[in-house]
Amino acid sequence: MKRMSLGTSGLEVPVIAAGCMRINALDEESLEGYINKCMELGINFFEHANIYGDGKCESLFAEAFAKTEFRREDVILQSKCGIVPGVMYDFSKEHIIKSVEDSLKRLNTDYLDVLVLHRPDALMEPEEVAEAFDLLNASGKVRNFGVSNHKPMQIELLKKYVKQDFVTDQLQLSIPFSNMIANGMEVNMLTDGSVDHDGSILDYCRLKDMTIQAWSPFQYGFFEGVFIGSDKYPELNQQLEELAKRYNATPVTIVTAWMLRHPAHVQMIAGTTNLNRLEEIAKGCSINLSREEWYQVYLSAGHILP
Repeated sequence: MKRMSLGTSGLEVPVIAAGCMRINALDEESLEGYINKCMELGINFFEHANIYGDGKCESLFAEAFAKTEFRREDVILQSKCGIVPGVMYDFSKEHIIKSVEDSLKRLNTDYLDVLVLHRPDALMEPEEVAEAFDLLNASGKVRNFGVSNHKPMQIELLKKYVKQDFVTDQLQLSIPFSNMIANGMEVNMLTDGSVDHDGSILDYCRLKDMTIQAWSPFQYGFFEGVFIGSDKYPELNQQLEELAKRYNATPVTIVTAWMLRHPAHVQMIAGTTNLNRLEEIAKGCSINLSREEWYQVYLSAGHILP
């Protein structure tokens, strides 16, 4: 498993993170096997959120982890907070601190390696976020901080008050869902891809040494479905199949290689709990697509070269 630096944190992390949003669908034995398989593959970064399974994903993970041979220091734990499902977003000092304390209890740990603010809060007071981060950092409960689905200027507003570096921005990115790439290609055009939906967040993260964590790397649209095997993307699937044969791999592996080929050094969040699929994803780390192959995949998803 290839490893990378997570932003400016000094943490060496695997290029693949284990997304734990769906682990509450596993029984106890299967969850323990999932953790063991991740560790065997070198995927020791486990990505949580306080709302996953209404908190149960964190609790179930801790219970299963306790039955493995691994120690807390063998893994990197990240969790997110800020969403009150169906009600509001909440970046208040009280909510952030309580969310972290609750996650720590559920995860049965004294600290989070990374805390991520989960989507922007329109009523955010950055001074309160700064106070919460200072308290959590000083107490040792959170070692590093990041954001999710934030634009550059939203991050800049936070940075006016927050002392700690933001080491990551978690963003949706896949081959079809790659406007952050397309808008940098179709500059000064009237095409759909030229529309900048994110304030040039890809370039911003590279300039600021922030790691982009790509979520839903196998999805198209907003949780509309998986594009591999979908009749919505025949050319893309044909291209993936051709490259899979060339590299003696699977389309899943090629998608992973495509994501990791980008010089932004993206960390992919793999949300699967299928052990065979995890192995396919991990194999993508050993394939280095050529520039021409990368562009072939990009174009086959419907993107253009002006």
